[in-house]
Amino acid sequence: MSSNRELSMTSYVGIGVGLMMIVGLEVVLTLQHLTPRTLLFGLLTLASMEAFVAIMYLMHVKYEQPILFWTIFPATLFVLIFLCYFFPDAFRMFSMRLIK
Repeated sequence: MSSNRELSMTSYVGIGVGLMMIVGLEVVLTLQHLTPRTLLFGLLTLASMEAFVAIMYLMHVKYEQPILFWTIFPATLFVLIFLCYFFPDAFRMFSMRLIK
């Protein structure tokens, strides 16, 4: 069943502070001069956590029917997978000869 309870201002402040802490951690991670692979993995992980918190709490998906989450989540994964599949095709533009 759906719970329509509102988040308190304290909850929103806590979520905001938590998101700012994740951003601070991303900055610290960037300044550590890690290998590109490690840095990319860390930043993508932290960005995914930020997005998940924002979607679940700030967009109130957490308090909706579970079917909404299980409809949006696979669709988003599908789009991201196909984005990764077709994105390399965009690099062909660098080798193309543009005709005026």
